[in-house]
Amino acid sequence: MELKERVYSVLVVSAAEKFNAALGPLLLSSGFDPVKYVSDISSAKRAFVERTYDVVIINAPLPDDPGVRFAVDVSGNAETVALLLLRESFFDEITARVTPHGVFTLRKPTSESMLAAALRWMASARERIRKTETKTLTLQEKMEEIRLVNRAKWILIEQRGMDEPTAHRFIEKQAMDRCVTRRVVAQEIIASDSMG
Repeated sequence: MELKERVYSVLVVSAAEKFNAALGPLLLSSGFDPVKYVSDISSAKRAFVERTYDVVIINAPLPDDPGVRFAVDVSGNAETVALLLLRESFFDEITARVTPHGVFTLRKPTSESMLAAALRWMASARERIRKTETKTLTLQEKMEEIRLVNRAKWILIEQRGMDEPTAHRFIEKQAMDRCVTRRVVAQEIIASDSMG
């Protein structure tokens, strides 16, 4: 699936109406939807508790908080990419603090082309996260299958007097003969053991 086909949910934390008005059309034309706008960190925290967003854009500072801690916190969520817009006078110092936490930063004032580029970077980062999540799930599934197969092998060893290689071959052959996975065969062996 191409990046253009993806849709990314966005939380915009900004008290600047002019910024929000300029950002809105840019987000929608770039595949960012739904977009929720809040004007302070307290509202942003409540919104983030209600649901997880793919992207969080923080136009700092905000009326109740600079937004730096919130940017770091949401970046700690494995599914979220954060962008922090900072005034020139604080940019270098805060960028040095938040970059190790995976927070993107952009100097204010900025242009529409810079914002568009930042949105593309964030979409790219979110896709990388998705791929990592998929790999992690696949690895966890494989590990779970290994655990199930090993458990089934021990049942075959204890109840049918097989040795480990024979039990392994039995599970493999059952899976091949029936065109099912080793997981299915192992689960059936485990289920029949718990019934008997």
